[in-house]
Amino acid sequence: MAEYDPRSTAQPSHSSVASAATSQTILAANPRRHGATIVNTDTNALYLRMGTTDATTTTGYHVRLVQYAYYELPYGYSGAITGIWDADGAGAANVCEFI
Repeated sequence: MAEYDPRSTAQPSHSSVASAATSQTILAANPRRHGATIVNTDTNALYLRMGTTDATTTTGYHVRLVQYAYYELPYGYSGAITGIWDADGAGAANVCEFI
């Protein structure tokens, strides 16, 4: 886990992951991560799972995001995040990772 330094300036890195009814990597593990936010722009719910096990079903998840819901990662979490939507739609998971 990265040590917090109040003098540091974490730089944002933006990405987008298209919705899919199969497991997708939303964020890869990153030991340099200070934090991250995720917004689901799809009309279908997005199910997020932290850790090395993929979010392969809509029952084995940690966070459920409805359309336009916003999620902030817990401070210090630098592991992987996968996601799966209820169905394939036209939206995405918009991610802002601070490194």
